[in-house]
Amino acid sequence: MNDMNELKKSVNDGSVKFVWIGLQKTGQDEWQSSGEPPLYLNWGDKQPEGRDDCAVMFSGRLHDLPCSDIRHFICNKTNTGLVFISHTMKWRDAQRYCRQNHIDLVSVRNQNENQQVEKIMNGSHISDVWIGLFKDSWQWSDQSDSSFRFWHTAEPNNAGVSENCTGLRQDYYGEWHDLSCTRTESFVCYEDKLILITVNLTWSEALRYCRQNHVDLVSVHSEEVQHCVMNVVKRASTEAVWLGLHNYCIMNMWLWVSGEMVCYQNWAPRNGTTENCNLEKRKGAVQSGGDQRWISLPETDKLNFICSRN
Repeated sequence: MNDMNELKKSVNDGSVKFVWIGLQKTGQDEWQSSGEPPLYLNWGDKQPEGRDDCAVMFSGRLHDLPCSDIRHFICNKTNTGLVFISHTMKWRDAQRYCRQNHIDLVSVRNQNENQQVEKIMNGSHISDVWIGLFKDSWQWSDQSDSSFRFWHTAEPNNAGVSENCTGLRQDYYGEWHDLSCTRTESFVCYEDKLILITVNLTWSEALRYCRQNHVDLVSVHSEEVQHCVMNVVKRASTEAVWLGLHNYCIMNMWLWVSGEMVCYQNWAPRNGTTENCNLEKRKGAVQSGGDQRWISLPETDKLNFICSRN
């Protein structure tokens, strides 16, 4: 929704009805999470049946159901808390309710979260609940795995046949409509602030490459920049990726190559401590898998790296 709000600010023009965004329908249906990419699909026996596009938790396992069914549901209240909603809704209405009042429909990403949902269901004496898992064939043109959707009610409906592209409608709060790709509409472009270089270089070689071809090795001075890093680092071919983070051991501190102090912290456990200057020189990298935390590595390791473009 933060992205949507920024987008609406940039296209606030009453003379334009629709604005193209980079979401297009493909021929392949995939199960996606309303909040984050699904990592843990604990389907029940003979599930999913393939006929339906939304998922419930039933007896601790996932089942597919028509999105128009009426069910109870569970929202993510905070990053760690869940809240059971006692009234019933269709899946998309439940999603909208969670986003307006909490964070999103609950994501079930591992066995622990599966058990948390089961515990809430048992305490509420109900047999099934909507979770934030749905199936569709819409994909972003930049190949990002964001499953965020902001469709207007009853959209996408393919009303005009072959409505395989997506337009933001300004007079409907920026909600999305499926449209024929042959229409001519205004559109919005963007340029990545960061670029992943999938060549394996030492930290010093990576720094030189970024400064010669872009701006610099990336400095991650905020959670916002870390989210950008997490989006691009998934495509890396090495287990870690160089950042513009170096250990200034004479001063007993870590610094960004931009000259900024390391205020925002995202270190993995047992990383980020200052190093003995007599030991092998260390630089900072981000893990390309797992929870993508920062780690300290010898500067002679050869890794992919991320350059900033501005």
